[in-house]
Amino acid sequence: MKYSEYSVVVIGSGAAGLYAALKIAQQIKLPEGILLLSKSTLGTSNSKYAQGGIVGVMHRNPDDSVESHIKDTLKAGAGLSDEKVTEEISSASDAVLNDLITNGVEFDLDENGNLTFTLEAAHSVKRILHSGGDATGKGITEGLAKAVKSNENIHILENAIAVELLITANKECRGVIIYNKQTEEHEIIYTSAVIIATGGTGQVYKYTTNPLGATGDGIALAYEAGALIEDMEFIQFHPTALALSPESRNRFLISEAVRGEGAKLINKNGEEFMAKYSDKKELAPRDVVTRAIFSEMKKENSDNVYLNAAIIGKEKLSKRFPTISKTCKENGIDITETPIPVAPAAHYTMGGIKAGVNGTTSIKGLYAIGEAACTGLHGANRLASNSLLECVVCAYELADYLSFTNLNTPKVIDEGIKKMIDVYSRSIIGDEYDTSTLSSRLKNIMWDYVGIVRTEESLLKAQKEVEKLQADFKRRRKCLNQNEYEYRNMLTVASLIIRSALARKESRGAHCRSDYQQTDTVGQHSVIDKLSEEGLCYVK
Repeated sequence: MKYSEYSVVVIGSGAAGLYAALKIAQQIKLPEGILLLSKSTLGTSNSKYAQGGIVGVMHRNPDDSVESHIKDTLKAGAGLSDEKVTEEISSASDAVLNDLITNGVEFDLDENGNLTFTLEAAHSVKRILHSGGDATGKGITEGLAKAVKSNENIHILENAIAVELLITANKECRGVIIYNKQTEEHEIIYTSAVIIATGGTGQVYKYTTNPLGATGDGIALAYEAGALIEDMEFIQFHPTALALSPESRNRFLISEAVRGEGAKLINKNGEEFMAKYSDKKELAPRDVVTRAIFSEMKKENSDNVYLNAAIIGKEKLSKRFPTISKTCKENGIDITETPIPVAPAAHYTMGGIKAGVNGTTSIKGLYAIGEAACTGLHGANRLASNSLLECVVCAYELADYLSFTNLNTPKVIDEGIKKMIDVYSRSIIGDEYDTSTLSSRLKNIMWDYVGIVRTEESLLKAQKEVEKLQADFKRRRKCLNQNEYEYRNMLTVASLIIRSALARKESRGAHCRSDYQQTDTVGQHSVIDKLSEEGLCYVK
C-alpha cells in the first residue's frame, strides 16, 4: 500500500477543519507539513450551509457580556452544559472572531462600517454576527478556504475518506488509513496528530438539513478506535426546514434568524400557535419549538405548518435573507406574500467524541473539534449559533495546544498496526452492496422510531431493525467504495444514538421520552466506552 508522512492530519474541511489547519500552519513550523483531507471538495460541509450566524460576544457590543452568554447557553442546555467550558469558549470569542476577520472572513457591516449584531431564539441580547445576510457559514468557509489554499505548508487532498485510525498496542493514534476515491485505492498516512473535524450525523435520518456527507464518519472512526463517546442521544431537530412535500428529504434550512426578525408560526388555518407552548413563543429554545410544531402537525394530520415571514417587510426580507428568498422563489414561494411551508428536520448532533476545548480526546494523538466533538458546551440542546463559535474557538485552542506538543515523533508500526494494514491489503470477495436502498431503510427506521418523540417500545424496535441491517452488511472493516464506508459509519452512529436514548429514562432538552416525561434532578452525561465491560455509563 502507498504511504506518506505528515506532522498533522486534519480530517474534514468545514469551519473547524479549515481553521485548525490554518492556525496550526501559522503558529507551528512543521517539518512534514499538514494534510487537510476532504471527503468531497474543500469546504463542503455542514458549516457551509449554516445561515443565521455565529455568536459574537465582543467588546465592541456594549449590550452583551460573557456572563449573559453563559446564562443563555446554560439555560438552553437543559442542565447539561458545562459552565467552565462555556465560559472558556465565550471568553475567547472576541479574540477568535477578530482573528477570523484578519484572515479574510467578512461579516456584514452597517452603513457606518460597524459590525451588525442580530437576535436569535433563546438569546437575551443581540449578539449574532452574519455574513452575506443569511449565508454566514458559506462566508466563513470560503474565507478560510482561500487562506488555506494560499498557505504552502498545507497540503489538500480532496475526494478521500478516512476509513480507520492506526492505533498502537498502547492505545496511541499514529495515523490513518484512507480510501482515495480518485485512484480507488487505500493509502496509509502516518502522523503524530490526527484531528477529526468531520461534522455531524444528520444523514442517518429521513429528513435533514445536512448535506449528503454528514454520515457521522469521524464519530464512527473514533468509537471503533476505542475513544469515549458522549451524549449521542441528543440530536437537535431544527424546527423550520423547507417542507415542499413528504418526498423532499434533504431539506433547505429556514434560519432561526427569520423568527428572530419577527416571523410567526401559523397552522393551516392561519392561526398563530406558539403561545400555547411557551411564553417566549417563536423565540423559545429549539427543542420547545420543534415539539410544538410536531404536536400541531400531529393534531392536524398534516405534513407541515407555515412560517409567516411577510410581516417582516419586503425590503428587510430581501436584504437580510437573500439566500432564503431566492431558494423559496425558485420553488414557487414569494416569502414577501406567501407563508413558507416548514417542518422539523434532523439538524445537529450535540453529542460526539468526548473532547476538551483544546480538542484532546481519551486517545493520545487523536483530537476532535466541531460538531464531531462533544465538549460539554451544548448540553442537551444547542443554543442557536453557538456551533460555529465552538468550531473556530476549539480550532484556535487546539493550535495553541499543539504548539507545545512534540509533533516530530517517528512513525510507529507495531504488531497491531501491521495486522490492520494487512486487512486493507487484501482483496474483497463479493459484490457491491446497494447502499442507496439500505441507507434509505436506515433513515426511515431512525426517523420513525428514534425521532422527535421516543418510547421504550420504539427504541427497542429500532435497535432490533438496525442490528439486522448490521448483520446483513458483512463489511466490518474494508469496504469496496466510499458509499459502503459511509453506510458502515451510519450504522455505527445509529446504534450509538439508540443505545444512549434507551439508557436515558428521562426527558431532557432534545431527548424527549413520552414514557419518561420527567426531568431528573441531577443532570448526567451518557458515556459509551467500547473498551469497557459496562459499555455505557453515566457521569455527572
